[in-house]
Amino acid sequence: MLLIPAIDLKGGKCVRLRQGRMDDDTVFSEDPVAMAKRWVEAGAKRLHLVDLDGAFAGKPKNFEIIHEITETYPEVPVQVGGGIRDEDTIQGYLDAGVRFVIIGTKAVSEPHFVNDITAEFPGHIIIGLDARNGKVAIDGWSKLSRHDVIDMAQKFEADGVEAIVYTDISRDGMMTGVNVEATAKLARAIHIPVIASGGIRNLDDIRALEKHVDDGVIGAITGRAIYEGSLDFAEGARLAESF
Repeated sequence: MLLIPAIDLKGGKCVRLRQGRMDDDTVFSEDPVAMAKRWVEAGAKRLHLVDLDGAFAGKPKNFEIIHEITETYPEVPVQVGGGIRDEDTIQGYLDAGVRFVIIGTKAVSEPHFVNDITAEFPGHIIIGLDARNGKVAIDGWSKLSRHDVIDMAQKFEADGVEAIVYTDISRDGMMTGVNVEATAKLARAIHIPVIASGGIRNLDDIRALEKHVDDGVIGAITGRAIYEGSLDFAEGARLAESF
């Protein structure tokens, strides 16, 4: 299992939000490239970058910083989400060295888009399903849709996406523990990998997810815990990779 550090970008800085609220952010670094260096040197085998400004604007706003990170660490796969709503943006990120692009709002609001881009960019599309009480949220988590998480995941699996990043937004940035039950339920319902996100606090959360590796949980994204110190990233990464 992979432990994947999150680098959330807002105004060119590395921040963390609580429950996706742009007005409730904590700045952890003025230099996201230096933060990427920190996690790579601690053993990160993949980086999770989120353009928070892009998620709300509907188009990339921190592209240059993301490109700088991929240029600096070309050997480390990077997955990027936030404001990716068209083919040109996807192509731009892939050309810049990004390995995977994460589609969120557009996938839910225009499901045919996913079928089109998986055909055009095979092997590079991940869907981010962010949910509260089993329903998918869109538009930077500001709106709750009527769509069921599992139904949507099964549809996207049929379209040929690489993986699902599943976030319980009621727990994201709150350090209240990952929603293991919901993550495992989703993983059992599909055959493509699931990456857990939201709420990881410590090594116990990694151990809890480890029980569901065989169900298809292949990774976990961690943010606030590694920035505030309740989880030592290097230790967590070693534990996750031992499973």
